[in-house]
Amino acid sequence: MKIFNTLTRKKEEFIPITEGKVKMYVCGPTVYNFFHIGNGRTFIVFDTIRRYFEYRGYEVSFVQNFTDIDDKMIKKANEEETTVKNIGDKYIEEYYKDADRLNIERATVNPRATEYITDIIEFVKSLVNRGFAYEINGDVYFSTKKFNEYGKLSGQNLDDLQAGARINVDERKNDPMDFAIWKAQKLGEPAWESPWGLGRPGWHIECSCMAKKILGETIDIHGGGMDLAFPHHENEIAQSEALTGENLANYWMHSAFVNVDNKKMSKSLNNFFTAREILEKYDADVVRFLMLSGHYRIQINFSQDLLESAKASIERLYNCINNLENLIDEVNENKISEEEVVYLKSLDKYRDKFIEKMDDDFNTADAISVLFDLTKDINSNVGINSSKELCEKSLLVIRELGKPLGILQKSTKQDLDSEIQALVDQRQQARKDRDFALADKIRDDLKNRGIVLEDTPQGVRWKKVD
Repeated sequence: MKIFNTLTRKKEEFIPITEGKVKMYVCGPTVYNFFHIGNGRTFIVFDTIRRYFEYRGYEVSFVQNFTDIDDKMIKKANEEETTVKNIGDKYIEEYYKDADRLNIERATVNPRATEYITDIIEFVKSLVNRGFAYEINGDVYFSTKKFNEYGKLSGQNLDDLQAGARINVDERKNDPMDFAIWKAQKLGEPAWESPWGLGRPGWHIECSCMAKKILGETIDIHGGGMDLAFPHHENEIAQSEALTGENLANYWMHSAFVNVDNKKMSKSLNNFFTAREILEKYDADVVRFLMLSGHYRIQINFSQDLLESAKASIERLYNCINNLENLIDEVNENKISEEEVVYLKSLDKYRDKFIEKMDDDFNTADAISVLFDLTKDINSNVGINSSKELCEKSLLVIRELGKPLGILQKSTKQDLDSEIQALVDQRQQARKDRDFALADKIRDDLKNRGIVLEDTPQGVRWKKVD
């Protein structure tokens, strides 16, 4: 398996620290609002990477943090006249709702920064004691010039970074590129006792501390969106490796932006769509399909047309699943034939091709193409004269290859049942409202689809007829 390592800017063979295990840390959301679909791509990408490692037999320790103390959260709390903790609690709960709907697996651990304040203070103290950080009036800064490899992730030296950086001018700092790892309390801000007075952690130190505390000094993979590579991940490397003398992560992975009209989707540009807004109109499989239809390191555009295209594509794949589910109910129980055993074995080539594509830096775009080739093959060769076992095992192959991508796991029959029941309920309400024209229309529409309604003393029942 090969991974593109942002640190070395090349694909490298993946060699885990411990055979058969993967330790991953992925930067999660700052929980002051619903996450937008640009954030969602990062969450989906690393969920897929985690799923694929598990598919290949690895035991994955997957950590994704919540930043629950931050300038944006303080501002939001002040606007809503509540506490930062209440804001964090609210939007962590909302994150889980949206992530669950996107079929994003729960992390092994979702640490909150405020749960690690004592550890963060000890981390900062150690950096000060080792001469890598200094205190000014309750603020503690990391001295970038003391860390000789600063800039290695972004591929620039300190002078170039300083010339091109957008940094807050603070004449108290020893150097403009030095960054805060502990911030003195300002009026109205939450704060914790520390050797430097009341204050709170800087953003970068939070992730360094949580990764070290939960996963150890060196982890296999550290990931996040491309916008985090500098300064966030660059600063994580500096402060972590200054403390431990060891690599923070052996592989650095970054997912590319989602663009709207060729501009990065972001809250600051006000051109974002929340995942929740999109999920009101489109199924999670559609959203995941769109996000995975391009390689994770390539920017993708987001539009209504592309969502509709993704919807049509995922429906083509589900049509095969629907056909197989119907065949399983309809075909004879006859034993699988020798010819069918040979055919079933021939489907292994799609599994092999899928693995080949995903092993090449998680090329989900090409892996999806393999799924289309597989379903086309099955549509052409599995039919009403096939054995039930062949239909069932063909369906299992589709689901097996869809699972690492987080798609194609639903039963179309269940979806149909839910849809029909919703229409039955709508008809019942129409009858209560004495809107008999609508009630009759719903009944006729269902009849045209082969669904017959029966009014019984126990309520309305429906059945499918040929």
